[in-house]
Amino acid sequence: MATTEIVTVQRRRKYHWPEAQLNFWIFIMLVSSAVILGIFAYLTAIQNTLRLGVPWILPYMITISALCIIFIIILLGLISQRQLLPGIVVLGSFILFVLWLTGLIETSIQLYGPSGAVNSYCGSRPNTEIIDSLQTAVWLANLSICTDFRAAFAFEIVGTIFLLWMMVMAYQVNRDDFD
Repeated sequence: MATTEIVTVQRRRKYHWPEAQLNFWIFIMLVSSAVILGIFAYLTAIQNTLRLGVPWILPYMITISALCIIFIIILLGLISQRQLLPGIVVLGSFILFVLWLTGLIETSIQLYGPSGAVNSYCGSRPNTEIIDSLQTAVWLANLSICTDFRAAFAFEIVGTIFLLWMMVMAYQVNRDDFD
């Protein structure tokens, strides 16, 4: 009686990520996440110090920024083991893209919204006839909050665009479309 032996050969597919673009993306996303995390943590501390209610966007963006940093740390671990799969990157980037886009929309409403928006208080100047230290301190705090919100808005735009770019790049890596 003859025996039949079946041999299966598994080939492991290697994905070639463009190193310069991947490193640039990681750097920009780490900067964006860290800046947004710091700004919204600072704004939350101000709200708590003044014993005011904290709008939901502040802890939301702190959480999303922390999640993005954790995602990048996971990506760095996978890169170091040479096991970075495009599917993982697309899935994580898509989830973060939706979360960042939600934060971007709410930040724009808080900054440029209809009534009581942050930007409506940004143009006020202290009375030049009576300049006392308290009025100047209030004006400087107001200016700081306005600048922080504008910076957070700008970095949210950058982060959202870069997450979309990462989804496209991971799709191209999956198709082996990079030149």
